[in-house]
Amino acid sequence: MKPRQVKVSVTRVLAGMAGLALMGVGASSLPDVPDLRDVVVWLGGALILHDAVIAPLVLLAGLVLVRGWARGPVRGALLVAGTLTAVALPVLLRPGPKANSSVLPLDYPRNWLFMLLTVATATALVLAARGFRRQRRRRRPPS
Repeated sequence: MKPRQVKVSVTRVLAGMAGLALMGVGASSLPDVPDLRDVVVWLGGALILHDAVIAPLVLLAGLVLVRGWARGPVRGALLVAGTLTAVALPVLLRPGPKANSSVLPLDYPRNWLFMLLTVATATALVLAARGFRRQRRRRRPPS
């Protein structure tokens, strides 16, 4: 086995363990939830939204829009943007004026757009760095 493959496997195991620990923290707070049915419905809806809508659209967009070495970062950016949108939908689609101004006190549409811009900028930086590395490799004489 190559050393790089072992390193990736260790990283994945550690990330999985961290995810399981965080799921345990979330599960431990479930007994305090007043209406557990609403939480289960929300989680089920989020799962269906991700698996039936966001993931297929990201894969299709990555397949159609981007070719070659840029496909991975663009798909990752689209996945993050779709997830941010799914999380932000309740406050983005809230009906009319609110009775209590302290309930949703921030400018959520502006913040959502700012986060999408941040994702796009980070993706552009990753693609630029990859392009720069590819150019440097092409310029080097073979050894």
